Amino acid sequence: MGILITGGAGFLGSALANALVDGGHEVLVLDDLSAGDPNRLDPGVLFHRGSITDRPKLWTLLQGVDTVYHLAARVLVAESILYPREYNEANVSGTVALLEAMRDAGIPRLIFASSGAVYGDQTDQPIHETATPHPLSPYAVSKLSAEHYIHTIGALWGTTTVALRIFNAYGPGQPVLPSHSPVIPRFISQALGGGSLVIFGDGEQTRDFVYLTDVVHALIEARNIGKPEHCTVNVGTGIGVSINQIAQEIITQTGSSSNIIYSPVSSGGVSRLQADLTRARKLLGYRPKITIEEGIRRMLQARVQSASTGPQQSPEGE
Repeated sequence: MGILITGGAGFLGSALANALVDGGHEVLVLDDLSAGDPNRLDPGVLFHRGSITDRPKLWTLLQGVDTVYHLAARVLVAESILYPREYNEANVSGTVALLEAMRDAGIPRLIFASSGAVYGDQTDQPIHETATPHPLSPYAVSKLSAEHYIHTIGALWGTTTVALRIFNAYGPGQPVLPSHSPVIPRFISQALGGGSLVIFGDGEQTRDFVYLTDVVHALIEARNIGKPEHCTVNVGTGIGVSINQIAQEIITQTGSSSNIIYSPVSSGGVSRLQADLTRARKLLGYRPKITIEEGIRRMLQARVQSASTGPQQSPEGE
């Protein structure tokens, strides 16, 4: 039986697709290429361009599939504040359309890539899955809404559902966007280019940065969860790292002379975000392996290798 990955040409989806193919699985990818790049995919991946809201196409692709990884989403927090309707359409309505197609095709398992952003500000750290979410953006609301949909409809229609609340994932191939880019690839580009590293807020806010291969491992292991049949699991490292620490580590590893500039005009987001991994260890056997220092080192090595292979290679970014 095959595996379908929605959003499978993106940063995380392509890494998952390639890992599954390497493991001997038949993998299909659906992506509208609004942020993905099919050149990232192993030749063994069966790529299809299309929208997550296209139910007839979904139904066709689901024939012969026993597991769906649902990664298709719009993911920029700042953009979601400007365009909440579009985020609701893609992240919530798209999820419901997928669930309906899965019901019609009789697909037994759905693994959903949710986000640690659903928690918002939390007093108790590290954050357990039982904490009451306080989403602070339409993006976070859309992820939490999709979680409720997959678990509720999954229980009604007999579909096993797993929602992985992925914290701040990073790794080679993560895009540097024109605005509101993820902090680690942005800092690396700024440091290598000799520009200033811009930190929003005072830089003391902490995040749980989890390396790409650790996230992929958690996603793959989620296929083996038997009980409970409808569960939500954190995926992080269990370690909070400040934005200031990230900036200093990247400057050190690159040998850059870049300055650090603080921008008090823009918010640095929630003050602390750190995952409790008790449930992940129990249900997934999950133990992250890559430290933040090693992860940054690997990203820099990937940049060097990409530059040395020349322009015929696919560019870094979605």
